[in-house]
Amino acid sequence: MATAPDAAFETLMNGVTSWDLPKESIPSELLLTGEAAFPVMVNDKGQVLIAASSYGQGRLVVISHEGYLLHTGFTPFLLNAVSWLCPSPGAPIVVHPSLASLVNILGDSGIEALVQPEPGETLGVYCTDAYNDSLTEKLVQFVKRGGGLLIGGQAWYWASQHGSDKVLFSFPGNQVTSVAGVYFTDVYGDGDRFKISKKVPKIPLHVRCWEELGRDQEQLLDGISELDIKTGGVPSQLLVHGSLAFPLGLNTSLGCFLAAAHYGRGRVILAAHEAMLCAPQMEPFLLNAVRWLARDQRGNIGVNQSLNNLHSLLLEHGLSCSLESHLTSDVCVYCCGAYNDRDAKKIQEFVSEGGGLLIGGQSWWWASQNTGSSALAGFPGNVILNTFGLSILPRTLSQDCFPVLPTEIRNYHFRRALSEFLAMLNHKGGNLEEKYLARLGVDAAGFLQIPAQGIPAYMSLHRLLRKMLRQAGLPAVSKKNPVSSHSCEAAMLHLATELAHSGTDCSQLAQGLGTQTSSSNLCPSEHPITVEISGTNPGNSDTWMSTGLYLLEGQSAEVSLSEAAASTGLKVQIGCHTDDLSKARKLSRAPVVTYQCCMDRTQRSVSCLWGGLLYIIVPKGCQLGPVSVTIKKAVPAPYYKLGKTSLEEWKSCIQDNLCPWGELATDNIILTVPTASLKDLEDPEPLLQLWDDMMQAVARLGAQPFPFQRPERIVADVQISCGWMHSGYPIMCHLESVQELIDLTAMRSTGLWGPIHELGHNQQCHGWEFPPHTTEATCNLWSVYVHETVLGIPRAQAHPALKPEEREKRIKDHLQKGAPLGNWNVWTALETYLQLQEAFGWEPFMHLFAEYQTLSGLPKDKKSKMNIWVKKFSETVQKNLVPFFEAWGWPIQKEVADSLTCLPCWQDHPLNVYMSTKE
Repeated sequence: MATAPDAAFETLMNGVTSWDLPKESIPSELLLTGEAAFPVMVNDKGQVLIAASSYGQGRLVVISHEGYLLHTGFTPFLLNAVSWLCPSPGAPIVVHPSLASLVNILGDSGIEALVQPEPGETLGVYCTDAYNDSLTEKLVQFVKRGGGLLIGGQAWYWASQHGSDKVLFSFPGNQVTSVAGVYFTDVYGDGDRFKISKKVPKIPLHVRCWEELGRDQEQLLDGISELDIKTGGVPSQLLVHGSLAFPLGLNTSLGCFLAAAHYGRGRVILAAHEAMLCAPQMEPFLLNAVRWLARDQRGNIGVNQSLNNLHSLLLEHGLSCSLESHLTSDVCVYCCGAYNDRDAKKIQEFVSEGGGLLIGGQSWWWASQNTGSSALAGFPGNVILNTFGLSILPRTLSQDCFPVLPTEIRNYHFRRALSEFLAMLNHKGGNLEEKYLARLGVDAAGFLQIPAQGIPAYMSLHRLLRKMLRQAGLPAVSKKNPVSSHSCEAAMLHLATELAHSGTDCSQLAQGLGTQTSSSNLCPSEHPITVEISGTNPGNSDTWMSTGLYLLEGQSAEVSLSEAAASTGLKVQIGCHTDDLSKARKLSRAPVVTYQCCMDRTQRSVSCLWGGLLYIIVPKGCQLGPVSVTIKKAVPAPYYKLGKTSLEEWKSCIQDNLCPWGELATDNIILTVPTASLKDLEDPEPLLQLWDDMMQAVARLGAQPFPFQRPERIVADVQISCGWMHSGYPIMCHLESVQELIDLTAMRSTGLWGPIHELGHNQQCHGWEFPPHTTEATCNLWSVYVHETVLGIPRAQAHPALKPEEREKRIKDHLQKGAPLGNWNVWTALETYLQLQEAFGWEPFMHLFAEYQTLSGLPKDKKSKMNIWVKKFSETVQKNLVPFFEAWGWPIQKEVADSLTCLPCWQDHPLNVYMSTKE
């Protein structure tokens, strides 16, 4: 029976041209939390005074004072409400005796109504005030089965008699309406000025309702001074976004790992990893949690079989509990992990109607396995939890023992912080500390990933943010004008990025972004452009396929492909600058400027606020072959492919091209650099031929197939997440390094140590890597090899650290200290490998790198791995290298030393001369 809020609002407001309300009736503000709830009447202060919602098969309309229902001036709306609530033509309209005169108002308009103390068995419409607590269960089930409920009342007077801190969860009307996400509050509503909205009004961002939540927080943390979450499982960070949700466990950066919420008549507690629900050190909290969730009822506690240790803990404390494979109807509390959403609807109704839910899980692993899909939308735990105003972010949080923070800090809340933030931007006061601003950016980015379509509680906030960002304008961030990551500007960059990803048309927000680049003069083509990419990826990692097209800032592109291709896991990616700068202290660009989405249908509209080169992501193992992709509203970018692009095509492509980024590609490496740096490159072929020669050398030393199964990528960016360059896919470098990548003369004369160093990182293998010692050492083997064999630059010239005098100085220093393993790293560690290479050549390395690719079951501890390398290198060169490695300080195991005694000992190894001098 549920209908979309927009259509429902139109029906409820049909023909209503003004609000004629009795001045003597002082209403209460309504609080809306449910995903189905939406405002119908809002005053000029933004307070909701009439709301509608649905629950189960039925609907309800909630009025903020019962006097409105008995006022003839309210008749036009009443008639619409009764009509919308009515489940079928001719269904009975029943009025509670407390509203008896409503029968006459309806009768005068031709609607026959009966006065009865409770709804009948036949589903229809029931009209009542909000003060009767004897019908609670009947009314909830009546609506759930498909009935319509019209209910009116105010809670400020009840609060004066019973206490403000009891209104939300004890006021009789809330016992019914809360299951549909609507609450009466004790906040006076202003009944003077209203306007008739043409569309569903916005839900207030923040309604005061913290008294009861503070009391709950104290109850849950009673007797607890610290929360030890060192459980062996890496937790996620939690997002607390519902009006009735609140944090319990926070680190000093406000990263949340434990939270709770009220939802309907029930309660929820969420842990950031399921191991927290079974850890012995969490026992005091878990016992508080179960008591709070049960609301002191003595019913059975159902524990999912995945939490067997929790079941044992509860039994030890004499609690009635049972192991269950799923939620059953005879429990008052259900405990489970967050990895299965099969019973999501059932769990939500269970909580709505008074059940308690204890749930735990992390989403970062799911996110790593489902790139291109949002964990906020697709992770099973979030399918259950979003509704409750709690979500699990794919960000990790360190395991530690955290003190319970003071009340004023642990009361950080996303909605309250956002309310303060808006006040700051509108110059209406507002005050947020730096860490609150930083947290707000993270939380808002997560919140905007929750699917919002058709859900007023979320859409309303999207509208608010759109308006705020349009009015304030996006900050002009650049290298010359960086912003602090703990600033309003940084929070706005987070918000704008995720708002665009959520499907909002952000073309207005993007106005002015292009003025800093040449792309401001570009116009997207209305004509579709079809490109052919390879849909075959034999490698064991996803690969980016360049389209040679660019999407302008704030624009949307239409991407189309065949039915067969749409079912193979292809993704679209906008932008190549994939480093997330959220943890940087200063920002020279927005923290996230790329966007990826699944092409799980034949046509999809994609956009990115910041624009970017367009890619198709082909998953590992894909065997599609050639795939045609048609893209509308993109522009051609400079693109040169060795062996395919002619010199004439290049000159035509680069001439007058205003796209900010372009690519130079071979089958083995792709360089993404600013177009401005390509303008003087008359013929890319000699440059890329040299790059291919270097890549062949990289593959040869690493015993990898050539051409590469997936070409390496190097991308230049105005700011990267760490270091001067860093490895990965893609390798990232600063703009200052671009010339190093494309200056053929300089490459041949002075080399390019840094980029090859990063390519070496990408070749490192955990089997023969001994971190932290060799992390920045063995990758340099590739730098030495490529410089000497391809560029003809000896190692002593390739890097100043490899001059003979520098090498000798390091060796002496290491030996004088007694060759401690702790000192064996970076250049000192590299020296060991260089001495082996200078004695035995490169072939043993190639042989071993190939052999390691075939080995399985290698140990993970450093000492065992080092001994395997000693044994294998010795066997490869047919020399006993134990004395050499012992001289360097390696921890040689006796059984390894004994196994190599049959080989001739390397007596004249390079360290002998230093050791004899020392003696």
